[in-house]
Amino acid sequence: MNSDVLVLNQDYQPISICSVQRSVKLVFLQKAELLHDSPDKVIRTVDDEFSYPSVIRLRRYIRLPYARIVLSRRNVMKRDNHTCQYCSVKADLTLDHVYPKSRGGEDSWENLVTACNRCNVRKGNRTPDEAGMPLKIKPYRPIHITFFQNLMGGVQEPWKPYLYM
Repeated sequence: MNSDVLVLNQDYQPISICSVQRSVKLVFLQKAELLHDSPDKVIRTVDDEFSYPSVIRLRRYIRLPYARIVLSRRNVMKRDNHTCQYCSVKADLTLDHVYPKSRGGEDSWENLVTACNRCNVRKGNRTPDEAGMPLKIKPYRPIHITFFQNLMGGVQEPWKPYLYM
């Protein structure tokens, strides 16, 4: 019962990930419907067998506020896959302001990247163009759906159509 289940709102928008146990309760109480199951894993009762749920959809629409990802060190690292955006090293990481803070650069999704200490010191108080250090990927504001991937370290195959992949 360690598997994860994708929970969709009534309009098929992904809203969360829950445990198999929670999803079985929702389906049994008819608060959700089963969309995909995992035929290789089975829950046995005295009288019957049920496949593990993989994707469920709530029967009632849940109003959720617009989900914005909070700007934090942890989330910037997650967005950049814990990799230096200058040299692709995965160790000794810090955050770097693309446009230096001392020159008016802000703390924003579009101005912060993950960098190793070596690249951060080498870049110094310059922009990547001035330092001759191009970024591997341009920084961007992530959307909450893309964080489902990082949350799980990957995505199950039945989830992909619902996560726009």
